[in-house]
Amino acid sequence: MRDRRFDLLIFDWDGTLMDSTAAIAESIRLACADLGLRVPSTAEASHIIGLGLAEALHTLLPDLSTADYPRLVERYRYHFLGQDHRLPLFDGVTETIQSLHAAGFWMAVATGKSRKGLERAFDQSGLRGYFHASRCADEGFSKPHPGMVHTLMSNCGTTADRTLMIGDTSHDLQMALNAGVASVGVTYGAHGVETLAPCQPLYLANDFRDLAAWLTTHA
Repeated sequence: MRDRRFDLLIFDWDGTLMDSTAAIAESIRLACADLGLRVPSTAEASHIIGLGLAEALHTLLPDLSTADYPRLVERYRYHFLGQDHRLPLFDGVTETIQSLHAAGFWMAVATGKSRKGLERAFDQSGLRGYFHASRCADEGFSKPHPGMVHTLMSNCGTTADRTLMIGDTSHDLQMALNAGVASVGVTYGAHGVETLAPCQPLYLANDFRDLAAWLTTHA
């Protein structure tokens, strides 16, 4: 335990712990279609996953009036909430989170979800009790601003050199860079190797079990 490199492990949720990327992207596309807006490609919709809602909408639809955001959000939630209770965790997530918790790591979640959305995900996954803290996009600055990481480090009493951020998007890894903490990227979520690699992660995991093996050996 004394030889471990990190004390705090911060996980993104969607695309990192939960297999929800495709559902989120399709819900965005369907919401745009409902309102007669330009329907983004799956790649475009996937790219904004992890950002706070306002930032995501502005990035995806820069010409959309902010007055139209509530209607688009309502349609997105209609499509996503109809299926989110069926979305699975990636293979090995439950066992790995339990093992890391038992090993004495502090663990936290930094997510682009709303607080209400994360609380629902905690309840549905059964993982709530393993995380010491969490931070959501509607509680402060959106990724890649470092605010989420700074708040979680403060909550858990850890320092930047003892903190690791784990996520599937460049927004996650850039947030880590901005906060001065190390990161690990996962390539099975929203962003691929070519997008994650420039953010200087310590490692890029090809699936969750690959990530779990790296954490066991290197964290």
